[in-house]
Order: sequence, then structure tokens, then C-alpha cells
Amino acid sequence: MNIGKAAEASGVSAKMIRYYESIGLLAKAARRENGYRDYDERDVHDLRFIKRARNLGFSVEATGELLALWRDKSRASADVKAFAMQHVSDLETKISELQAMTRTLRHLASHCHGDARPECPILDDLATPGSGETEQDAQVSRGRVLRPRAAGAGLRSARRAATT
Repeated sequence: MNIGKAAEASGVSAKMIRYYESIGLLAKAARRENGYRDYDERDVHDLRFIKRARNLGFSVEATGELLALWRDKSRASADVKAFAMQHVSDLETKISELQAMTRTLRHLASHCHGDARPECPILDDLATPGSGETEQDAQVSRGRVLRPRAAGAGLRSARRAATT
């Protein structure tokens, strides 16, 4: 099938299919005699897998690692579980950071009159770093709250955790 039909069948845009091929996440499609890409059902299945992983917040690199795990029939499910649980931990960290930002912005907005006056505590706070932050917010902005690991670190640490 051509790229348009593969896009329709997988729910992944033709532009993203080309991108995934260009970075090696998806194998290069076979070419017809006329030079057009030719996708088969396995390609579509891979694209659906990629789309689902990306919708769950996995990075492109982590999605590649998941594809490799999926294709490796000799891998232990413990490796996959550890990898997924590391991603859960990373997501929880991001959620905490977003909640801290939300609290800070809510606090600032509650002190803004929202009228025609030019005085604005929101802008004043932005101009004065550190003011109005809760201790947790300050820790987030100083990087003391655990940050998500760099992409690709997940599988290596997941494998270490699974073997200890």
C-alpha cells in the first residue's frame, strides 16, 4: 500500500511516517518500480505500535527501545515492566513539576486585581525570580526535585534494576 493508505490504516500522518523512516524508527519501506514507497501490514502494525507508545508519552528514542524489546522474543518481561515503571516515575515527576507551576501561577493570579491599573503582581513576580514561590516550587526551579532521565537511560537502568 502507498504512504497515504498506510497513514490512514495506522492513524500516523504521512509526514510522520517519512520522519520515522528518516530517523530509523521505522524500517525503510520497500519501493515499487515507480519509486513510490510500498508498505505492508507489518509496517502498519509497527506504526500503530509507535503511535500508541508516543501517545503514552514515550520519547522517540524510548519508543525505539520498546520496539526492540517487542521484537526480541527472548527478552524477559521484567525488562519491559522495569522500563515502563521508569517511565511512570518520570511522568510522576513531570506531574509534580506541573502542579508546582500551577500552584505558583494560581497564587500570583489570586493577588492580581485584574483591572485597568498597570500594577500587576504576576509581572512583578516574573521580574523578581524567587518571589512568591512555595518551597517545593523553589526546589523545582533550582533543580532539586528529581528530573526525568535523559531518553535512552530508561532501558539501561531498567535492566540494572531487574537484575538486582
